[in-house]
Amino acid sequence: MRVLVVGGGAREHALAWKLSRSPRLERLWCAPGNAGTAALATNLEIAPTDLEGLYRFAKRERIDLTVVGPEAPLVAGIVDRFEQGGLSIVGPTRRAARLEGSKAYAKELMRKHTIPTADARIFRRESDLRRYLEVAELPFVIKADGLAAGKGVYVCHTPQDAEHALEQLYVRRRHGRAADTVLVEEWLDGEEISVHALTDGETIVVLEDARDYKRLLDGDRGPNTGGMGAVSPSARLDGGRLAQIEEQILVPIVHALKREGAPYRGVLYAGLMWTPSGPKVLEWNVRFGDPEAQVLLPRLEGDLLEVFAALAHRRLSEASVRWDARPAVGVVLASVGYPDNPVTGVPIRGVAEAEALAGVCVFHGGTARARDGALVTAGGRVLTVTALGETREAARARAYDAARRIHFEGMRFRTDIAADGGGLNAPVGRGTTRRA
Repeated sequence: MRVLVVGGGAREHALAWKLSRSPRLERLWCAPGNAGTAALATNLEIAPTDLEGLYRFAKRERIDLTVVGPEAPLVAGIVDRFEQGGLSIVGPTRRAARLEGSKAYAKELMRKHTIPTADARIFRRESDLRRYLEVAELPFVIKADGLAAGKGVYVCHTPQDAEHALEQLYVRRRHGRAADTVLVEEWLDGEEISVHALTDGETIVVLEDARDYKRLLDGDRGPNTGGMGAVSPSARLDGGRLAQIEEQILVPIVHALKREGAPYRGVLYAGLMWTPSGPKVLEWNVRFGDPEAQVLLPRLEGDLLEVFAALAHRRLSEASVRWDARPAVGVVLASVGYPDNPVTGVPIRGVAEAEALAGVCVFHGGTARARDGALVTAGGRVLTVTALGETREAARARAYDAARRIHFEGMRFRTDIAADGGGLNAPVGRGTTRRA
């Protein structure tokens, strides 16, 4: 099969790496890709949001299957464009992708179909929001409605936190049009859990769980980022909890979208809080998480291309999804200045030495090749160093051993990924398949 991967981050490198291992693969392209995908595929100078450019390329090169990594092209309607032209693609349509593209839409959909989620108020005018915040009870969470690269969420414990959020949303316009609508959501106390599933609108395959670490600094301090590391399994789910999430959240949202005339096909990712009253949805993503994909895909056994082809052709019930029993830990290496002003163009050394360690994969995110061929930084989250181990503790030690073999000026990373909580030998193989 001739396959196109859309995107250029570490998630897309992980997808390309896994797809490249398929015996069914004839040739692989990435648009735009990065220095890591260049070793596996042909990189293209086409932006992920250039839907017409991607369509023309896929049509001309007779692409058998397109896999979309990031959310922006999905929200923009890449699946609609490809399917209208008779091309197979993995992902939800524009209408279904609103689940991530608009938090207000997702909130109203969940309310309508009684899917458990945090209570929220929706505001479309700054003046109304300011008046509400004068009387709202702290703590609460302020969220930009639209796509904000994982950085549009502000947890407010003090009036000063709320004022900072308002400054970012309205004065600095940090999130642009994504903040034309703003949500104020109740602050939930509990355990955060991430659950991915594949669905073709009829069958749901629930994947192994993962947990990401959003804050920049150790101890979950500092600003929110796109994610500074991840672990799978998270040691926070057992069979009973997973069954409850399926029955109360995953199956109902697939049914709800179908009833709304927006049947969902693709990767579905629920960000949840496990509260004293059970699971509640914090957010929906319509694709693999980043860095969650970097710890899930190395644990996925079998042929990912075969699974994606079955999904795209509404035959997911025929696919086989199996898991490596070993836990995986991923550590993100970031540029100085991330998340606001990352420094780029800095030479990177030591990647080959890190990859030489058994059980280690180094997934490129913000990387490029300089004119002299040197590997350099080209973004905020530069690399994700992922390691498998017989136990979570062993995977974690191996990931940090590999990470410390890599060097670039200003490199920063959290030192506490997967260090919290027990479950170092948590049971695995909990992924399930069921009819929606």
